[in-house]
Amino acid sequence: MLRSNKPLRSAITGAITLSLALFSATSLAAEKVYRLKLAETWGPNTPILGDATKNMAKLAEEMSNGRLQIRVDSANKHKAPLGIFDMVKSGQYDLGHSSSYYWKGKVPNTLYFSSMPFGMMSTEQYAWFYRGGGMELMEKVYGPHNLLSFPGGNSDIQMGGWFKKEINSLQDLQGLKIRIPGFAGEVMARVGAAPTNIAPGELYTSLERGTIDALEWVGPAFDLRMGFQKIAPYYYTAWHEPGSETQFLVNKKKWDELPKDLQSILETAFRVTAFDMYTQSIDANANSWETMSTEYPEIKVRDFPPEVLQAMKAATQSLLEEEAAKDPLAKEIIESQKRYLAKVRAWTDISSKAYLDAN
Repeated sequence: MLRSNKPLRSAITGAITLSLALFSATSLAAEKVYRLKLAETWGPNTPILGDATKNMAKLAEEMSNGRLQIRVDSANKHKAPLGIFDMVKSGQYDLGHSSSYYWKGKVPNTLYFSSMPFGMMSTEQYAWFYRGGGMELMEKVYGPHNLLSFPGGNSDIQMGGWFKKEINSLQDLQGLKIRIPGFAGEVMARVGAAPTNIAPGELYTSLERGTIDALEWVGPAFDLRMGFQKIAPYYYTAWHEPGSETQFLVNKKKWDELPKDLQSILETAFRVTAFDMYTQSIDANANSWETMSTEYPEIKVRDFPPEVLQAMKAATQSLLEEEAAKDPLAKEIIESQKRYLAKVRAWTDISSKAYLDAN
């Protein structure tokens, strides 16, 4: 007498059903689309800075096979160009693109992660971020605010700014109203100027109306289209931002909700975009400077006098010492940057600098 194989068939059927259910659930999880919103400080047509966010969103979507969809809102839409920190912290936006020194009034230790006067150049600073402990220190600063911060692209060394009148001595800086953010603004105040911070979209109007007497923006690639030379023809060389880094801000709660592979994809998109922005900045600055130097004879390039530079250096050192004395975390960051700069600059001097001096 043959035994019934119904139990066996039932077991097999159950196993297949379970396997299909598990496969379906896994497949659905893998195909889930995560839609993120990014707010940027810049206007929709800002060169290079505006390109970076669009490039990052496109790259993340392609690498994730469509599972990451990022909407970019420019300053003209969200109306808060200097409010990115709060909007991402609160979860109003999942991501942000801005610059770390804009948050000095909220979290002073954010100042150190954009660029410091007389500090590291772009390549040196990238090495510090990824090989010298900079990323870990940045997490210490941003973590308590429900935020992660990643390097977001470097505009390379920035020019010292546009001035209506020539600067021949420290006396010429006394009471000078200048738009300059971050630690450099603190330095300017220490040597007698009156610094302020103004959103990018208001710079030309502020200069034209006399709200400010001078301003620093970025460099030729960014400055040329702004037309600052029509009002302030003196264009000063660099001192305050030798490697000006932007940032991608991420709401940490939203980050933790992403699958690990999408976290890796997003971080990779940040890093590739940052490098692309750096190379784009160098190329665009070279092209724009060629145009400025040949087609705009009214632009008068100047170096700050030695007296002024020495006063700025002294003010920078004094301010760093004061900040380190007030806050253990500030001290940790400042000392880390100081140690790394001493090490990496020794190499820069006998490599890049020696090569340039030989040409």
